[in-house]
Amino acid sequence: MANVRRDDVDEDRFIAAIATRMNSRVSDVSAGIRSSLEGDIAELRGDPRTGELLGASVEANVGTILNALRYGLPVAGIQAPPAAVEYARRLAQQGTPSTALIRAYRLGQRRMTELVFAELHTLTIPADERITVVERITAILFEYIDRITEQVVAVYDEERARWLENQNSIRAIRVREVLDGRTSIDVDAVTEAIRYPLRWQHLALVLWYPDSDTDAIARLQRWVRELADAVGVAAAPLIVAADQVSAWAWLPYRAEPGDRVADIRKVAGARQGAPSIAIGAVGAGLDGFRHSHRSAQRARAVALARGLHTATVVAAGDPGLAAAALLGADLGEARAWVYDVLGELACDNENDARLRDTLRVFLRTGSSYKAAAAEVDLHFNSVKYRVGRAVARRGRPIGDDRLDVELALLACHWYGAAVLRPSTG
Repeated sequence: MANVRRDDVDEDRFIAAIATRMNSRVSDVSAGIRSSLEGDIAELRGDPRTGELLGASVEANVGTILNALRYGLPVAGIQAPPAAVEYARRLAQQGTPSTALIRAYRLGQRRMTELVFAELHTLTIPADERITVVERITAILFEYIDRITEQVVAVYDEERARWLENQNSIRAIRVREVLDGRTSIDVDAVTEAIRYPLRWQHLALVLWYPDSDTDAIARLQRWVRELADAVGVAAAPLIVAADQVSAWAWLPYRAEPGDRVADIRKVAGARQGAPSIAIGAVGAGLDGFRHSHRSAQRARAVALARGLHTATVVAAGDPGLAAAALLGADLGEARAWVYDVLGELACDNENDARLRDTLRVFLRTGSSYKAAAAEVDLHFNSVKYRVGRAVARRGRPIGDDRLDVELALLACHWYGAAVLRPSTG
């Protein structure tokens, strides 16, 4: 049996103790690192689903490295966690630069080192052994990050190449260049390249399936073509894959098409297997092409933040959605502000939901009990009672802050539980 130095045993014990203590709060440690990465790397601030995948990747990596420290596992035999691999693939599909992925691992290593050393300072370790413990932990963290980064970048590169090959890459790249708007565009040349009339009127859509689907893009392409026929477009629609489960589309019209939202909702409601759809505002020419897409993206962001698990249709022109979208950049801050404005009326329960909806309609109809009653299909006295109860739940009358109240009610209407406080009973 090989001889084992006493110092080595003690150092192993200290390293294992640090890893064990951090592993007991791995979710909090991971959430802190995720928040730090999103704060430092703008390219990682994506849609909620991609953000959740980042969180899963961080937690998987943190858990793996802590196990390596705790049990003395050789880093050379560790493979990138599945969540980390999937996150690299998602970034490749979305066109996020690989440099952002590499930087995330480097900054994650720095933050993880800081947290480990903070834990180290809570232990009583002899001075001569402390230096060795620090050196060993630093070496293991560096070796892990170096190895895993190499693996996930290889996955990224492979997925990026496959993604660009499998989609109509030239067309998609040119569309993204048009949307980016940072370079001068020859409208006629790009129109020919992407086979879509950029000088016409456009209605942009973002479409996705609430649940992952291996055949999602093909299904979305078929669905958009059928939708285009149903709503009377003047040329073939433009369809671009956004990632594995979502697509961007534009419906072209020679002249102002009027309100097509009701038509799209009718088609979606009548057909099985319809995806979720975010509808932009109609726009003309190159600027309208971009604006319509941006407004559809904002509408989708609101729908995703609400966390709906069934297909839905939202439109940029839906009453209050554009205003609510402005609050979506930081839902934590929005939640706190909504509670400041609405008080107990911002609780997540059915009774308060009814009161909020009635008060919202009442204020939108010019504080008319009669008009509100007609819209919500209630008796005049019922509306009056609910409005009174809503104000009572708020805890103060609606006076000079009426605009704040209306905006807070819109936020509740569109974001639901994401901006509400859990009900206490």
